[in-house]
Amino acid sequence: MTTLQGESSTHKRLWIAIVLLVLFAVALYFLSRSHGGSDNPASRTAAESRANLDLNRAQILGEPSLYAFLRKMPKGGDLHLHLSGAVYAETLIREAAADHLCVDADTFVLGPSIGAACPGKSFPAAKALADQTLWDQLIDAYSVRSYAPHAGFSEHDQFFATFLKDGALTATAHGGQWLDELTTRAASQNEQYVEVMHVPAVPAELGLAAKIHWEGDSDAQLAELKQDAEAAGLAAVVAEAKGEFDLMERTRNALQHCGTPQAAPACGVTVRWIDSVLRDFTPAQIFVQTLVAFEVTKADPTVVGVNYLKAEDWRGALDEYRVGMRILQWMRPQYPAAHLSLHAGELTLGIVPPEDLRDHIRQAVEVAGAERIGHGVDIGYETDSAGLMREMAQKHIMVEINLTSNDAILGVKGDHHPLRTYMSAHVPVALSTDDEGVSRIDITHEYVKAVEEQGLGYKELKRMARTSMEHAFLPGDSLWEKPDEFTRIRSGCAGQELGGASPSSDCAALLKSSEKAQQQWELEHRFAVFEANLP
Repeated sequence: MTTLQGESSTHKRLWIAIVLLVLFAVALYFLSRSHGGSDNPASRTAAESRANLDLNRAQILGEPSLYAFLRKMPKGGDLHLHLSGAVYAETLIREAAADHLCVDADTFVLGPSIGAACPGKSFPAAKALADQTLWDQLIDAYSVRSYAPHAGFSEHDQFFATFLKDGALTATAHGGQWLDELTTRAASQNEQYVEVMHVPAVPAELGLAAKIHWEGDSDAQLAELKQDAEAAGLAAVVAEAKGEFDLMERTRNALQHCGTPQAAPACGVTVRWIDSVLRDFTPAQIFVQTLVAFEVTKADPTVVGVNYLKAEDWRGALDEYRVGMRILQWMRPQYPAAHLSLHAGELTLGIVPPEDLRDHIRQAVEVAGAERIGHGVDIGYETDSAGLMREMAQKHIMVEINLTSNDAILGVKGDHHPLRTYMSAHVPVALSTDDEGVSRIDITHEYVKAVEEQGLGYKELKRMARTSMEHAFLPGDSLWEKPDEFTRIRSGCAGQELGGASPSSDCAALLKSSEKAQQQWELEHRFAVFEANLP
């Protein structure tokens, strides 16, 4: 009898707990419905908690439901993506056919035709349009789709090899179409801002570098090298690089009918450029590329920053890493309005010797003065990694997290990835795609991986979306009172509906004075709409 009474009491307590949980969920639902967009911490928490319940339910139902939920979620910006790497192989094949390019039968490298014929064993790219087998082979060659690592050639090798195969397709000819593709994809996933990395005017830059002579990296030697570059035609190269960015923007705007009643939704995606430097070159070539990039940031307000790229483990990149950081250390103070994000620490044990894992992120932070780090995967191998992360947290140096490419290139994923290590150290982080065309992904896929592989919840994803806009290289004050603290907004906008359509005159003045605050206000508007309209 006592046992039965105990079981009855246990069941009763269980049912009471279930009822209370249901009542709590209902209360959260109605509270978030009525106050989802206000600048009220309690109501914001309620809305976020309800969204987290919906995310958990989607995760239980499976990845298709999770993807559908996250596709609609506002994501702020993608701060780490490469223009050519964002383009899907299908687009490249069609453009190669339209340009009458040829495909090498052995390597699938694109090249020009000679007259109307393809030389040697190459064949017209247009042939793939009518040959499914060939079409599939080219997609696999220009991406990591279906790739299976084999002896002597890893997925890392395949990833970077794709960029060596499609070089005959230039941004001068197709960059506007590529920009149209990536912004259309971004808009379809509730993304509002992208910073696109691109290397402009490479032949002109290398031609200029051939006219100067590297003597060393002392202040006096670098100053003399800059003077030599100016005398050898720097201004013309800068103008060519700026013209390349301008042409892509004009073409994209025309394709999307921006500024007209027929404007495509993608026109709502703001684009800014990161002029990038190929790092596995000679010191003189790195210097000229860097100089041109900084000069372009002065000439074109849409070019907001500089970055160094290419595989960090390649011999040339390793050999000249310190030289590149030294060039940036000397050059940055001369361009105080320019921003700097650097690929650093895109390495892991086995890819390179342990000695090459000790200080790349630290050099990027302390020598070059980077404001953001791309990848940062080898942070655990850095000398005094805990101290370095404390420094990054104190300086608010953000890490651009690329989950899929870190897996493909380095084999680093799940609990081997440092994302949660950075988060526990309060280093700001945001998700990005890197090369979504090569990887055959989109930004939503990265959010899905963050949930499934990193165990993140809705509030953490929302924080990363906010972090992306907090660290966007846009001019003006942040909407938030303190860096990376998304609890209190600036006094001019305090106490108002976040992202509302009718900000006060003081708040409107703040938004008008700051492109960054405008984008952050727009993100808050999107979150309010998203959270208020969850089913």
